[in-house]
Amino acid sequence: MPHSDSPTRITVISASMGAGHDGAATELTRHLTAAGFLVDRHDFLDLLPARIGKLLSGAYLRLLTWAPAGYQRIYAATEHERRPNPAVRALLRGAERRTLATVTPDTRAVVSTYPGASQVLGALRLRGRLAIPALTYLTDFSVHSLWVAPGIDAHLAAHAIPAAQAHEQGAAGVTVTGPMTDPRFTPADEDERRAARTRFGLPPDTPLALLVAGSWGVGPVREAAAEILGTGVALPVVVCGRNHTLAERLRADGIAHVHGWVDDMPGLMHACDVLVQNAGGLTSLEALAGGLPVVSYRCIPGHGRTNAAALDEAGLAPWIREPDRLAPTLTELLHGPRGRAQREAGLALFTTAPGPVPAVTAMAHGPLSAVRPGRRGAPTAVPAATPDLSTAALPNESPAVPTGASPASSPQDSAAAIPSQRRPADALTAVPVEAPRLPVAGRFAARSRQARRRTVLMVAAVAATLSLGVGAPLAYAYGESPGHHFGALTHYLEDDDR
Repeated sequence: MPHSDSPTRITVISASMGAGHDGAATELTRHLTAAGFLVDRHDFLDLLPARIGKLLSGAYLRLLTWAPAGYQRIYAATEHERRPNPAVRALLRGAERRTLATVTPDTRAVVSTYPGASQVLGALRLRGRLAIPALTYLTDFSVHSLWVAPGIDAHLAAHAIPAAQAHEQGAAGVTVTGPMTDPRFTPADEDERRAARTRFGLPPDTPLALLVAGSWGVGPVREAAAEILGTGVALPVVVCGRNHTLAERLRADGIAHVHGWVDDMPGLMHACDVLVQNAGGLTSLEALAGGLPVVSYRCIPGHGRTNAAALDEAGLAPWIREPDRLAPTLTELLHGPRGRAQREAGLALFTTAPGPVPAVTAMAHGPLSAVRPGRRGAPTAVPAATPDLSTAALPNESPAVPTGASPASSPQDSAAAIPSQRRPADALTAVPVEAPRLPVAGRFAARSRQARRRTVLMVAAVAATLSLGVGAPLAYAYGESPGHHFGALTHYLEDDDR
């Protein structure tokens, strides 16, 4: 137990899978530090065994790039699974020791912004190896089943839509906390707008549509840029992230305003009039915080489409599913009452909720205890002494919905502050810091067993990687020659970024 006068320490675990999870972790760290906490940051990809994190990240990127239909089928097939498949579970099990090592003795809570890390933390809580509360901050506007991990004490959502989805999947301690963005993302006045356009070399009076595709620049960006230009409603300004090849191709296509990685995204948003996005991630929230209307178009498979549907349902961003709706929708957002209404709704998202810090504070200042094992959504998920997170919910929300109750007809009614029923948990059994030293023969046998376990783990990890990153493009190849996909496999094994 830390000294009462010392700052409380929080561990935040993210993953460098694109920029969204890390961006949310950065803002969470900033807010927690401003509230007086000491914060330790870790990348979950570094905690995976045998340095396989980079391989998984590369596989995911290549799957999105080479076989988006395959990724869509994988996402849809696993969207409502009650637990990860055996290969993924074996891979995550291999990260438990390193994950546990990130939690120092004076840490009072650990927060995950990545579903894989949440699965590991939940498993550690259920087995009594993690004695402090574990929370998940949901960075997506839609909730895949991997986000909901048994053993996690609280799931924090930016809006009632993802909160309702998490609750329906049995998540514990669901609380609507509101989103977080860099404070530089604010509405711009006319002088700031003109100065930003001058800074980025943009025309002073032409309506501008900022087209973004994440830090990786994935998806049918070239098609979207050409179609925006073809409407005559707005001029596309494209941000390609770290995809230099995409930037070169867009310039060759005749797109005049193309950027790679942009450090001053608040300034570029000040210069533009509408955001066109394809993944529904952090950039969408940043635009809403800046008073910029948002539209989803040509979304990437999986979470890109489910996030677009959730943003549309929330009234925050229309999802354009057909190209012939692009011009009229952009016109409505740029010049009609729909644009003003969406700007107001986006700004309200940041003024009616306290953010996740109060919920994390409540958990961090509570007593330390283990979690009883239980099925997903069971009322044994958190101990009786765990603070009630309903105090961190949105004002004027309806009462908490007990676990096991039927969801309310409206997400607004069902999602805010939904703590699970609780019962006392047994005291945590301490794990020895150092095991007794074995004789030489015993140490040799123990090392042999460890080597065998590492071999089995590596086989499982490679199987998971191949099934998710390479096997799927081959298995879901429709209408293309096999040689194309085996060429893709060769590029992947040779770490070719073409």
